[in-house]
Amino acid sequence: MKILLGIVMLLTSVWHQWQVHAEFFTSIGQMTDLIYKERDLVQSLKEYIREEEERLSKIKSWASRIEELTTRSTSDPEGYLAHPVNAYKLVKRLNTDWLSLENMVLQDSTKGFIANLTLQREFFPNEEDETGAAKALMRLQDTYRLDPDVIARGVLPGTKYVSSLSVDDCFGMGKIAYNDGDYYHTVLWMQEALKLLDEGEESTISKVDVLDYLSYTVFQLGDIHRAVELTRRLLVLDSSHDRAGTNLRYFERLLEKQRSEEKINTTTDKEPPTPNSGVYARPLDYLPERDTYEALCRGEGIRMTPRRQKRLFCRYHDGYRNPLLILSPIKEEDEWDSPSIVRYLDVLSNDEIEKIKQLAKPRLARATVRDPKTGVLTTANYRVSQSAWLEEYDDPVIARVNRRMQAITGLTVDTAELLQVANYGMGGQYEPHFDFSRKEEPDVFKRLGTGNRVATFLNYMSDVQAGGATVFPDFGAAVWPRKGTAVFWYNLFRSGEGDYRTRHAACPVLVGSKWVSNKWFHERGQEFLRPCGLTEVD
Repeated sequence: MKILLGIVMLLTSVWHQWQVHAEFFTSIGQMTDLIYKERDLVQSLKEYIREEEERLSKIKSWASRIEELTTRSTSDPEGYLAHPVNAYKLVKRLNTDWLSLENMVLQDSTKGFIANLTLQREFFPNEEDETGAAKALMRLQDTYRLDPDVIARGVLPGTKYVSSLSVDDCFGMGKIAYNDGDYYHTVLWMQEALKLLDEGEESTISKVDVLDYLSYTVFQLGDIHRAVELTRRLLVLDSSHDRAGTNLRYFERLLEKQRSEEKINTTTDKEPPTPNSGVYARPLDYLPERDTYEALCRGEGIRMTPRRQKRLFCRYHDGYRNPLLILSPIKEEDEWDSPSIVRYLDVLSNDEIEKIKQLAKPRLARATVRDPKTGVLTTANYRVSQSAWLEEYDDPVIARVNRRMQAITGLTVDTAELLQVANYGMGGQYEPHFDFSRKEEPDVFKRLGTGNRVATFLNYMSDVQAGGATVFPDFGAAVWPRKGTAVFWYNLFRSGEGDYRTRHAACPVLVGSKWVSNKWFHERGQEFLRPCGLTEVD
């Protein structure tokens, strides 16, 4: 009963926290709760084991006692039963004691634990989370150009703990990619699983299982030579594999046809195709600046020249003589000259950061983007994080932070959006996007009635061990998170026209947990605080 009560209490806690399934992989903050839930579940399991051991100990003690009695009684049955007490006790044992033992043996103490574990699993990460987590690892692999072997061995920069992937893990990664039609990553992870098996790692996954997927996947990528080679290797291990036998005959016919075509190409002086060596090109996708964006995330291709560096300065900023900053001006650093991006130091204290995170965490939900055609908020694979919106009445610290951002920027927060807090999960990112509404999507902020997003104020509320930069592909800038600092830039020219150079991205978090909060200032109310310029690009 103690176990059952403990598990019910644990289940109740989980139920109150996650009445709606959370997409755990999109927020490290949410995933930390799973650590403690798993710890509590292990404690419940250990309690069950302890009770089982006590029950078995009683059975073992009873068996030893009866064994001692039967040893004496069988040596001289009649002499033993000549004593009336022994005769009585034998009858009693067989009629009562053995029945009690039977009940003890049949007692199933697992029912409560298993039933509650099954029920609790509804509030655990699901298939979508596992798929999302696997794709996050693949995203990190691509963005930071990491070999599967590096990820499998857990050798990542800035990591405090080393954790490796097993054959089963790599095989699972490959299967998820395969089921998604992603043959490029399927090959990489199936090859890693095969390598680990070749190195002697024990696993429930066999080489036949891996080769079955791998041979067909390389065929899908057009590498018939290697498909034949891998299928033959599979049949050496399992000659009765029907599908492999059928595939091999089909592959060999295609290969023979390909060789015939190569001979024709040779006679016509056309260069025949060269067989692949197991290395395949990453397919192109929907993002035109993918290479530039990912290079900046790696710290490559940053266009910071010595000449530009000389134009960047640091200074004390009093918010244009704002009373809040006159006696304690804020430290300001130039991050970029054109467009201007500045970083403010010591904007948030540690206590303020922890309070904001505390307020936001129970409200975190999968971050959304606005569909440019419908204006409806929806989730998207190119934005992987969870966010929450905080208002001034939630806590005095929110009002204080809002006033501080207003003082620093010289813009009013009266028409700004609520403070948005975001926590990035595994490989958390937000691919290149604009903060402002473009001409082809004029109704995005219509319901707010405050005009377009004129400026962005982005607070970094955590350090990130690796990855997680804010990058601007158009002009090749990268800004790295530093806890307690904030960066600020204008999205619109003074004319109200959008500054398309400010298209930016949040790079995938390689190692760490990235917390940010941002305030989007809108046009209305800024007319006299940031007057219009004389030209379109002032």
